[in-house]
Amino acid sequence: MTVTAPSALPAPRCIRFSARDGLPLSAAEWWDQAGAAHGRTPLLCLPGICRTAMDYQALAARHMGERRVVALDYPGHGESARADDPARYAPENIIHDVLDAMAALHVHRAVVVGTSFGGLMAMAIAAARPAALAAVVLNDIGPRIEAEGREFIRDFVARDPALATLDDAADYLRRTLPPLGIADTAGWRRLAELTYARGGDGRWHPRWDTRLAEVILGTDPPEFWPYFGALAHVPLLLVWGQASQILSASTVQRMRQMHPDMALLSLPGVGHVPILDEPDTAAQLDAFLRTAVP
Repeated sequence: MTVTAPSALPAPRCIRFSARDGLPLSAAEWWDQAGAAHGRTPLLCLPGICRTAMDYQALAARHMGERRVVALDYPGHGESARADDPARYAPENIIHDVLDAMAALHVHRAVVVGTSFGGLMAMAIAAARPAALAAVVLNDIGPRIEAEGREFIRDFVARDPALATLDDAADYLRRTLPPLGIADTAGWRRLAELTYARGGDGRWHPRWDTRLAEVILGTDPPEFWPYFGALAHVPLLLVWGQASQILSASTVQRMRQMHPDMALLSLPGVGHVPILDEPDTAAQLDAFLRTAVP
């Protein structure tokens, strides 16, 4: 299935490459090479567990004139292939995929924007390859994942509602998801387009392999404090939805104690996971990205 960009946003270049086991993977790239400043550190965007590279279209549109923007589709997501064996989606395999993708795409050092699961991948990169990180944005994720939120996400990821229309999909998300600060119908339709794709049966299905729910979310996760500690050497921004069921206030407080220089963008009334394209959020995020590292 191919994701097309709305006319107001630039379509990415789709880059195909293979994982070490031969599984076909995909990345989206935005780069205005004529206008972008050469030598600026690229942005590497890592989506959430039921999200895809196309979530970063609007962010890319704002930055592609300044630097290269690359976003990944993990195995079983978006334009990347589904695995025959769902065990292939184990997190330890996906971090290898991310590191291999960075090598294949010549993203040897990057500013990483990681949403939820993508933020855990950023922490893993910090531990495995610290020189690869120039700065990090963690979008509503920390070293401790609250059980209530994890159960909700597992149920959401595992379900294929097979919705009849895009409007039905938008209404389903509006009723099912926590408050995200989306104010209008157009915003929910846009989120539905990024979440579901129309299948051969005419219905709208998830843009991810629902089998990954039990592989990635089927057991109680460990806490990731040592991995978070590995981020101490880079500029760091935490985007926190104060109504998040994944990231608690106590975890945020401990993160700030461990990383006193961490910038915090706190969003009252917003749950998991904040939409990074809302105007106020985008303005503060962009300011960090433009000043944290050249």
